[in-house]
Amino acid sequence: MKYLSLAALLALTGCAANQPTATAPPATVPPSTAPLTKPMTTIDNNTTDEQPQDHKLVIYQLMTRLFGNKTALNKPYGTIQENGSGKFNDITDQALLAIKKMGASHVWFTGVLEHATMTDYTKYGMPLDDADVVKGRAGSPYAIKDYYDVAPDLAVDVKNRMQEFEALVKRTHAHDLKVIIDFIPNHVARTYKSDARPAGVVDLGEQDDKTQAFKPSNNFYYLPGQRFVVPADYNPLGALKGPGEDGKFNENPAKATGNDVFSATPSVNDWFETIKLNYGVDYQNGRQSHFEPIPDTWTKMRDILVFWAKKDVDGFRCDMAEMVPVEFWAWVIPELKKVKPDLVFIGEAYDAKTYQMYIERGHFDYLYDKVGLYDGLRRLMRNEGTTQDITRVWSQESRGFSGHMLRFLENHDEQRIASPDFAGNARAAIPAMTVSATLGTGPVMLYFGQDVGEPAQASEGFSGEDGRTTIFDYWGVPQHQKWMNGGKFDGGRLSPEQRQLHDFYARLLTLTSQREAIRRGRFYELQDTYNLDPQYHQDRVYSYLRYTDTERLLIVVNFSPDQTYRPNLQLPEKVLERLGLAGNQLYTYTELLSQAPATSNLTVTLAPQSAYIFEIKAK
Repeated sequence: MKYLSLAALLALTGCAANQPTATAPPATVPPSTAPLTKPMTTIDNNTTDEQPQDHKLVIYQLMTRLFGNKTALNKPYGTIQENGSGKFNDITDQALLAIKKMGASHVWFTGVLEHATMTDYTKYGMPLDDADVVKGRAGSPYAIKDYYDVAPDLAVDVKNRMQEFEALVKRTHAHDLKVIIDFIPNHVARTYKSDARPAGVVDLGEQDDKTQAFKPSNNFYYLPGQRFVVPADYNPLGALKGPGEDGKFNENPAKATGNDVFSATPSVNDWFETIKLNYGVDYQNGRQSHFEPIPDTWTKMRDILVFWAKKDVDGFRCDMAEMVPVEFWAWVIPELKKVKPDLVFIGEAYDAKTYQMYIERGHFDYLYDKVGLYDGLRRLMRNEGTTQDITRVWSQESRGFSGHMLRFLENHDEQRIASPDFAGNARAAIPAMTVSATLGTGPVMLYFGQDVGEPAQASEGFSGEDGRTTIFDYWGVPQHQKWMNGGKFDGGRLSPEQRQLHDFYARLLTLTSQREAIRRGRFYELQDTYNLDPQYHQDRVYSYLRYTDTERLLIVVNFSPDQTYRPNLQLPEKVLERLGLAGNQLYTYTELLSQAPATSNLTVTLAPQSAYIFEIKAK
């Protein structure tokens, strides 16, 4: 897509008011003779001693079932015939080119593996699932039915569904994009049975001793003598009737439920549609571990990962990674990297106390930064928190390993920024996304539709109106469909405001992917530097430097939804020295998001919900 004019983008980011006055004195700087990435010799509370490394993946996440769907009927609880479904083939060269133009390096194709569904594919040899243990008409993509197969919903020719996926992988690589898919290690659908497994592969649970509640060699946990009971208040399709729906499901003995519920009667709020996999931890006996010999589940899951690695997948987003023992990851990730050394492993993680362990001992490349940066930025976007939340993340929670934390503002689990449940305004993302993308050297992620302000305003069926885009129902995503424009992927149906928002994301993520100071530069917070400026307002304004020996960037954002600030952002001597800038040489500032002309001072107007990235150069 073409970028907007400079004036339009300035209006979006607030930079239209960011024309410095002529009264501020010019600063002077000399060139540096020492590498700017050299560690400082004194302790400074505005930075850390983390040695920056380039981990700057730019991940575009798309829900495969929804991304290419052009149908706009959007009937609650609608069938695939009524509401449609995106296909692998809908992710065309044009789509991938548009994603690449947004600065992406990786695409996470969410929901690829075959999962339980209420759609009938029996004529293709796939058993029909019981609606009593399926969430939503389309089904949860995290209730895996066959680890060795892809979802039939995603294929034009169901018989050739794997070939269509393989073609998508090749197409993606042809655009210099890498492929990430989900790996769901903790649980599977209650109806799990692999029909597509390679010859000689023993299926999960096939050789289990079901008389034992726990046995190290079993793949599942059992409740001997008890039958599984469907939650009494579960209503799969509202007023409609689902396949096999009778309030019963034949599972005897009952298996433990995926969210560690060791009961034959899980509640409707549990992950009752899934069953927990056994990695050698006896949960009901003090969580005793039995890791020698290597548990059978470990080897089966390794083989599944190898299968997909050999399909030329480049990485795995590992669902609920902390619900699987770190010892498994410590073993399996090196095993996989023997097969494909450049594989990327991203862990969905929520316990900050275990982050370092899962990175160092578990060998994860990256972990979700959800309970830290995401939650803090969410509060700021809702005008509830302060910038101290950002400081706490880099200075305490992820200190020393921030380059391994994946930052994001939306994904398939979280509410849409533009929804009333979150910020109610897509512009609130401008300062927050700038921080997410540029605060550290780690990866950043964009969810499809985020860049056009998709508000998820609908009750899709199983997913009520909760500010999230459904992952359980067949649906068209209205604002994203405007960008998709019937398969042209040119934004042809977007409003001017949506075009501006999309162009902001494209500029930001392109800068993120290309600028060395963001990819591998050091970090220095400037909150203390400007704490005496009455126009700075530290609770809502946040600023920091990212720099190497050849590039210096100053990032400033204003989270306030309604206040404009006009601080003087001149850099004091100690900061100039850190940047290798001192003496009497003049330097200039160029605002990169708006591509505004260079200026020689930093008295700026920070519009509400705005972001600025200044490049500092010696004249």
